[in-house]
Amino acid sequence: MNGPVRRLAIVVAALFASLLVSTTLIQYVFAADLNARPDNRRTLLATYARERGEILVGQTPVARSVPSDDEYRFQRTYSAGPLYAHATGFYSFYGAQGGLEQAENALLSGSSDKLFYRRVSDLFTGRRPQGATLETTLDAKVQKAAEDGLQGIRGAAVALDPRTGAILAMVSHPTFDPNDLAGHDLNQLEKNYAALNSDPSKPLVNRSINGDLYPPGSVFKVVTAAAALSTGEYTENSLVPGPAVLDLPGTTADLPNHDGRACGAQEDITLTQALAVSCNTAFARVGMDIGAEALQSQAARFGFGDSVAVPMRVTPSSVPAEMNTPQLAQASIGQYDVRVTPMQMAMVAAGVANRGAVMKPYLVQSVIGSDLSVIESADPQELSQAVTPDVAAQLTRMMESVVEDGTGRRAQIEGVAVAGKTGTAQHGEGRKAHAWFISFAPADDPKIAVAVIAEDGGVAGSEAGGGTVAAPIARQMMEARLDR
Repeated sequence: MNGPVRRLAIVVAALFASLLVSTTLIQYVFAADLNARPDNRRTLLATYARERGEILVGQTPVARSVPSDDEYRFQRTYSAGPLYAHATGFYSFYGAQGGLEQAENALLSGSSDKLFYRRVSDLFTGRRPQGATLETTLDAKVQKAAEDGLQGIRGAAVALDPRTGAILAMVSHPTFDPNDLAGHDLNQLEKNYAALNSDPSKPLVNRSINGDLYPPGSVFKVVTAAAALSTGEYTENSLVPGPAVLDLPGTTADLPNHDGRACGAQEDITLTQALAVSCNTAFARVGMDIGAEALQSQAARFGFGDSVAVPMRVTPSSVPAEMNTPQLAQASIGQYDVRVTPMQMAMVAAGVANRGAVMKPYLVQSVIGSDLSVIESADPQELSQAVTPDVAAQLTRMMESVVEDGTGRRAQIEGVAVAGKTGTAQHGEGRKAHAWFISFAPADDPKIAVAVIAEDGGVAGSEAGGGTVAAPIARQMMEARLDR
């Protein structure tokens, strides 16, 4: 063979070899990644051809697939629309986005390894492939109470079962209708998505677990009180100073009470009285006395800094790592750079309610196969022991005083002992304060723990504290759970 022919043969052989390698890479090595690409139309059409699993609240499907007459074969529908939008998310031609639709996409679509034997069985029996059904922990009555209470308000509400961590309600406002994003008219779908995405009120953001985190304001005083009691140097009856204004060391700035007055008729008040009237100066002094490390450690034991999935990822809440004394005073009353999700503050309330044990929150109770067999069921997990049972009992009595005699009277339920804490959180010069309330009930046998935030004070604006706007919403949620 002469030289030119030999060189040509080598080039041709190299081309065939590269073709063989590239097809091998595409068909085997990169196959899973290519199938998972959100813009892979072939994969999406194949997924639409499979009946996606339902999402249940109780026995009611709030997300299901119904047959359609187009190339997609199935249409995803959401019977309660906006009520469960942030819990369900939505499924469209562009894939699963938000909520359980995205977090548990593999189970709902039927592609999860947990369904492998079911897929093999379907192959041999000729049954139509179908995704698994998710039974949620949501309580329809509590969810509806939260939704009704937040009407006209930007904010969020979360309710937990303190004993297990089961999420009873998860509401974010404003909300949206997932049906508008699940249609098969791609032009209309793009318009709907663009409108929601450009809305300055950010309806697609789940404020209960994500988004721009909030300063907690005075609801964080429960954490500060827990840290103080856990040192052994304080009890619920310890006397603390509650002047009208606290002089902060190392700065010309002062820290005043919200009404500019002393917290009691006497110079000193008990820690319980300080929590009942939400005394800024008392808790700032307590925070400075116990130190930053004690406050940070206590917050961490309640779950601050943890990356939790419910199964949607919850943005970790935080307490600043480095603080000088004035900053520590501010952080002790939930200001400075303390930032939280409503889920985190519900976990604080639930931890106190559950004798100091913080349970990992979860939204899926069970996964059910197409033959109605239970594939897996939730097993409650303890996340941490935030405080001792004795400290939890003291905190409970202190929080009961907030509702009985203090700033949280609007959370009272006739015949039921309620423990709670109000909060009004400043978040910028000239801006209206956020209104907070956290609570649990019954205080002596807790069945629900709640956190509610109304951005910018809700409907009452800057004149409202957590006791005016957020506490009545929390009360409605607790009443719904307790059938009051």
